[in-house]
Amino acid sequence: MTPRDRGLLAAAAALVLDQGSKLCLLHLFGFAQMRPGESVVIAPFFDLVMVWNPGISYGLFPADGMAGALVRGLFSLVAIVGLGWWMWTAKRTALVVGLGLVIGGAVGNLIDRLVYGAVADFFHFYAFGYDWYVFNVADVAITFGVIAILYDALLGQEPHAEEPLSRSRE
Repeated sequence: MTPRDRGLLAAAAALVLDQGSKLCLLHLFGFAQMRPGESVVIAPFFDLVMVWNPGISYGLFPADGMAGALVRGLFSLVAIVGLGWWMWTAKRTALVVGLGLVIGGAVGNLIDRLVYGAVADFFHFYAFGYDWYVFNVADVAITFGVIAILYDALLGQEPHAEEPLSRSRE
């Protein structure tokens, strides 16, 4: 399996897991009918919460109307294409898998924006007075993808090209 194949597999896995979890929670378990902020307690440290995020990560830059959503969608599409080209030309596994995870997560969130007008977030962890923002599988894929890209940038090594055979002088 080539590094590119690993990247494509990572992108596909992130996208399928993200959209599958959203379809199950929204439509199979009825979260689409829940009021925003309504939650289901799963454990003393974890709730499933219905949050429609009109912005990007952490709710930053929420879209104001259709024009804002289109601009953000176009920006996402340009970023996905750019990251895809980078993944297509990269050779190192950590980098390619990281790029694939970011691409898969970005496509998953873009699908939400196009279908629902906002990104569906559900997972909320908290403990000892601390809590984390509500997120989805795409956000996890993007986070781990960025970690893999940073790992590659800091510790990755260029693949070694085969040394040309030296010709003996006669």
